[in-house]
Amino acid sequence: MIARRTILGTIPALAFAWPARAQAKTIRLIVPFTAGSPNDVLARLLAQHLSVRLGQGVIVDNRPGAGTTTGMKAAASADADGTTLLFQSSSMVVAPAMYKNMDFDPQKSFAPVANVAEGHWVTVVPPALPVTSIGEFIAYAKANPGTLNFGFGQGTAPQLVGEWLKKFNSLDVGSVPYRGGAQAITDMLGGRIHLNIGTTATLVPLIKEGKLKAISVWSPTRNPELPDVPTMIESGYGGLTLSFWAGLWAPAGTPEPVVQRLNAEVNAVLASPEAVAGLAKLGLEARPGSPRQFADFIAAEIPKWRDIVRISGVIVE
Repeated sequence: MIARRTILGTIPALAFAWPARAQAKTIRLIVPFTAGSPNDVLARLLAQHLSVRLGQGVIVDNRPGAGTTTGMKAAASADADGTTLLFQSSSMVVAPAMYKNMDFDPQKSFAPVANVAEGHWVTVVPPALPVTSIGEFIAYAKANPGTLNFGFGQGTAPQLVGEWLKKFNSLDVGSVPYRGGAQAITDMLGGRIHLNIGTTATLVPLIKEGKLKAISVWSPTRNPELPDVPTMIESGYGGLTLSFWAGLWAPAGTPEPVVQRLNAEVNAVLASPEAVAGLAKLGLEARPGSPRQFADFIAAEIPKWRDIVRISGVIVE
């Protein structure tokens, strides 16, 4: 058995040593989203490849609820030995700004391991709604107050983006929260929901089938799969770009060599042709980098989402 002092040593040759205890156990990857959601699909793609590289099982444990805080809390309280990890999205920085009485601090409870992938949001409406752009949707909503509903996964970035859009434009549009964003799409297909914001991974197939209509994308430039859909910048919201991103965290206190080993293996996965192809099918791009780069990225995201929460007025007691 490798002694703890050896694992925590600074000898370069042992920098990627893996504790025997961790090696003997299956890694539990907590995903605080519903099964079948974009985050879940991405996590399972990563788990499949990571399992091969680490030579041990990596299982996905879905823990949705309370705006992803249920799963985050479960991961935060796990042993800091590399056998329990958290796969999370921008909700990692959204939740602390949104939930007033959280009994743990995600920024202090976790060690960033690796950024994994990034994509962009797309705004959709039912095909029958007589609008083809954000501007037309706003005009229609103002002409028909109280008749439209916005559906979203509770406590997620799309909720804040949509609420911000409503408040910024003084729209009387109902808000319908769901446990997961996929349920909102089901209700949109059924006619109950009239506005949704989600990932291209989830929505582009439905758009191409004619089941949903895209009216804007939130990326800096137009999406190659939706070349006729204008960006929010083109729609009059200068400088406004928001992205979907997801990455990997370990409980705070996880030994640095373990974090570095995990980071190296995740980056190796992201460089593989199979993973690149898998991400492309989801409309995502790999975002390899060091734990420090991921931490810096998160630090830059915090004030941006804090401002969106403030402007949207969405606070959960």
